[in-house]
This record gives sequence, structure tokens and C-alpha cells, in this order.
Amino acid sequence: MQLGMVGLGRMGSNMVKRLLNNGHTSVVFDRSPQAVQDLEKAKAVGSSSLADMVAKLSKPRAIWLMIPAAVVDQTIAELAPHLESGDILIDGGNSYYIDDIRRSSALAPKGIQYVDVGTSGGVWGLERGYCLMIGGPTAAVEYLEPIFKTIAPGVGDIPRTPGRDKIGGTAEEGYLHCGPSGAGHFVKMVHNGMEYGIMAAYAEGLNILHHANVGHKAGEIDAETTPLREPELYQYDFNLSDVAEVWRRGSVISSWLLDLTAAALTKSPALAEFAGHVSDSGEGRWTIKAAIDEGVPAPVLTASLYERFSSRGEADFADKLLSAMRFEFGGHVEKKAKL
Repeated sequence: MQLGMVGLGRMGSNMVKRLLNNGHTSVVFDRSPQAVQDLEKAKAVGSSSLADMVAKLSKPRAIWLMIPAAVVDQTIAELAPHLESGDILIDGGNSYYIDDIRRSSALAPKGIQYVDVGTSGGVWGLERGYCLMIGGPTAAVEYLEPIFKTIAPGVGDIPRTPGRDKIGGTAEEGYLHCGPSGAGHFVKMVHNGMEYGIMAAYAEGLNILHHANVGHKAGEIDAETTPLREPELYQYDFNLSDVAEVWRRGSVISSWLLDLTAAALTKSPALAEFAGHVSDSGEGRWTIKAAIDEGVPAPVLTASLYERFSSRGEADFADKLLSAMRFEFGGHVEKKAKL
């Protein structure tokens, strides 16, 4: 098949390469001419503008947007005048599913089909393939199946889930039509909210192990420091790289995220090149909002989102207030921050 790709960042460019490597063709566009030129070397067809890309695509056109959620509406507004009934727009970024419902309704009178695809795989997708969670009209999804099948990982060497052979479907190949407009990004939204919680669990657990040698250190003796009553119980110097590695081998908590954690700790045991400012791109917030709207408790996911806020200094003023209150009621003077 032929696919137009708008947005040639790490994921978009690798998706195009995966398609080209498997016999598909692609017309590409990016605001960076260099990104277009790089993919032209891989046999993609470059374009100088959105209009130029549309002109180079065969009808019915299929155009995949792999761009930040904040610029999807603007890009669709630029593309729509050049599209015709029967064309398909695919948003493979991390858009809010509510926006998908609105966009699908707005494009429908023009006969343009809109498909939302939650895409997971990060920088490893070229090699491993991308997990695809798809929402939109059945006819458009079925038409695009050769594209989805190529981008997705396939069954690979993952053992089949017992009984899965009796169920069938595409899920075990790494792509799934989850439902109507917004369904793909809704599933991906919750996926990313869960990702926050899983990442936080690994980070907090390994941090406990990291500090398990606190009994070796001379504790400060003053009214502002809780004493360690039994320092002899905390005198372990764990090699976290080795701990993460052994957990990968047959433990209940093994996962691809743990694989990546082990790799990071092997490369840099002290993680000195990281400041610890953890971003969130929106999906965790939207997951918590959905949980609130549904009346469903999600304490772990909520706490992991708030921890990301704290990591960026958003708790600094609240912490100063706590310190101020302690000084006001008890004259407690702040201890100097650890360097």
C-alpha cells in the first residue's frame, strides 16, 4: 500500500522505514526539510508541503499524522481543503480521545474518514514493531489493515496465551480495532496512565534498595531528625544493576520496562546524567479524569502522576509552607538541603 506520513520524528521516521522495508511505498512531509531528505535516501517520496504530499498520493489517500497533539487540529485544517470523499486521515500521536470524537464528526460530512491509533513502541519500534490500538469506522480500519499488520510486531516469539487459538483476531499480532472514534486513543490513554504507575513502582522499589545502606552512615542527632533506631538492620550495599538483571530472569515482575531499567543501570549505575525532572504529556491526567468521571478508584495511578509534578519542582511552594508552619508553631529551623 501507499501511505502519506506527516511528522518524521523518531517514531514517524521509523514507521516509514518499517513500511518501506516490507514493500509498501510512502510519501513523507515534515517541517524540517532535512528529515524529508533523510527518508528520501531510504526510498520514500519527499514532499515540500502538505498540499504537495496530497498531490503525490494515489486515491483514496491514506495520511498518517505522527505529530504532537497540540498541532493536530492545525494540521488537519491545512490538509482538509486538499482532501476528497473517501480519503482517510489517521492520527497516530497521543491525542485526547475526546478530540477524536469531535474531529471525526467534523470530517464526516466531507466524506473524509478519521481513524485514531494509539501507538506504543517508542524508539524501538523499527526493530520490534509498534503496538497499535485503533479507533474509527470499520471500513477504513479494514482498508488500512495491510499497513497496521506491517507496523505491528506480529506474533513473534512471544508464547501464545493458552486458549487464544480458539478466539482468533488480531490482538496477538499487536494491533486491535478497539471500537468507534476515540476508542483507540482511550485505550492508549489508560495504557500510558498505567505506565506511569508501573514506572513509579520500579523507581520506588529500587530507591528503597539504593538506601538500604543507611545504617552505615552516621545519623545526625538533633530535634529535627528522626533517629534510625536499629542501624544494624540497614547495612546492605546492593548492586542495583545486578538486582534488576536477576529480576529479569523468571521473576513475577519481569517486563520490557524492567529490561530497559536494567540496561540504564548497567550503562550508568549512579544515573548521574539525569536530573530527575519527569515530564507528563497528558495521558496520565486524562486517565485520572476518566477514572473520576466513571467513579472508579485509581490511587496508584493518581499518586504516580502527582510524583511527576513534584519531580519538576511543582511542590516547592507547598514544601516551603510546611516549613513555615513548623517554624511558626514550634520554632523549628530548616535543616540545610542535602547536596
